[in-house]
Amino acid sequence: MRSSVCLRAVANAVNLSTATGLLLAGLTRTPVEKGPDGLILGTGYQPKLPLAGAFTVGNVIFYRADRAFIDSRPDLLVHESGHSTQYAWCLGLPFLPLYAACAAWSLWRTGDPGSRNFFERNAGLTLGGYRELPTIARLPLIRNQLRRFAVNKSRDNNTH
Repeated sequence: MRSSVCLRAVANAVNLSTATGLLLAGLTRTPVEKGPDGLILGTGYQPKLPLAGAFTVGNVIFYRADRAFIDSRPDLLVHESGHSTQYAWCLGLPFLPLYAACAAWSLWRTGDPGSRNFFERNAGLTLGGYRELPTIARLPLIRNQLRRFAVNKSRDNNTH
């Protein structure tokens, strides 16, 4: 195993994110098996949340599909492996609120939680099945709302 992959596995063991992933697998009765590069693959994940077809917790990658699907989508495994590395960068579970904030930003900017999400972009948008979407020009809309508010406020002040 490469040293970077070893370091990621150790970091995610120490920061307890992999243990959390294994706990989630146990609680949801998701079968796990050893995967490449120190990853653990969970197949047939059943709960409705999260909505994704695949997601990662530490070094545990959850799929709603079976192993044949995983083997047929090596790009998706590379993408999810990138998220595993991000858990190590974020010192474990702080990844989750940081990811949620980036998803909210992306949703606000594009209408999609992945397109402008730092973590999805860093893991490879197209590898994960995401599309690059144009941003929505929200600042002019906010500026216009603020101007209308200021004009209405000034009218109210002048009438008193």
